[in-house]
Amino acid sequence: MKPRVVACPTCGAEVVWGPQSPYRPFCSERCKQIDLGAWASETYRIPAEAPPDDFGQPELTPTRRE
Repeated sequence: MKPRVVACPTCGAEVVWGPQSPYRPFCSERCKQIDLGAWASETYRIPAEAPPDDFGQPELTPTRRE
């Protein structure tokens, strides 16, 4: 069976998907750190909807009864 080969998300190098590639899907620790840095600096973002207009307004938040 032929081993699965994927492209490194950072540089595009071919990486064998298996135990011989400890940084998979990245080709190296450097590419892994570059990707982590992009997430930390918010270069990558997950789109989200804006919260509703009444979010966090105390008069609309139910109060806790004791």
